[in-house]
Amino acid sequence: MNDADRERARLIDTYRKKAKHYDRASRLAPVPFYPQRAQRLRAVRALALHAGDRVVDVACGTGLNFPLIEERIGPGGRIVGVDLTDAMLARARERVDAAGWANVRLVQGDAADFAFPGGVDAIVSTYALTQVPGVGRVIAHGAAALAVGGRWVVLDLKVPDGLPGWMRQVGVAAVPTSASLAAWVARRPWEAVRDAMREELDDPRWTELCLGTAFLAVGSGRVR
Repeated sequence: MNDADRERARLIDTYRKKAKHYDRASRLAPVPFYPQRAQRLRAVRALALHAGDRVVDVACGTGLNFPLIEERIGPGGRIVGVDLTDAMLARARERVDAAGWANVRLVQGDAADFAFPGGVDAIVSTYALTQVPGVGRVIAHGAAALAVGGRWVVLDLKVPDGLPGWMRQVGVAAVPTSASLAAWVARRPWEAVRDAMREELDDPRWTELCLGTAFLAVGSGRVR
């Protein structure tokens, strides 16, 4: 088993344990009163969705983004939710069934290996992509499948830069990750997201949120 396989196995085990209480716990993450829902809403707005659009939610977890997306695409649209962990997708299925959404397909699999459907209108990932091994590959595969002018949006956590040392330590402590915190910080995966979006997409934009503890990255599909 190589390092990537070990990381996948650990992520699956971690999120199987978290799945049952994930929705409740997410309201307190990364710290109590963190504006997670407001940031999710901002990410979905950045997708610039229209009725009937097809959206891929990468590392969708329990489907917390689904209501925000459904409100914009309507029953004529389509959501494909992709996640590595069966237990998280089981919770997402409960959410879909309870809401009566007939336009959601759930796929269990590694985001790095997912075969994106061609010509999708939007791709989103929130609070998850920096934990995925091969994040640059995920961005590139999604960009290749994105319709011209469609949006790829990533909302995720990061370590704040350009702050006094004591504030940076507070920011690091506030960032939860299922990986070793030291390894995650050393890897700086948010930079891989930024660099891949600049390389693969048109009009890439990067906005830091909450004193640099989070970021919103947006890019548009290009002619290929």
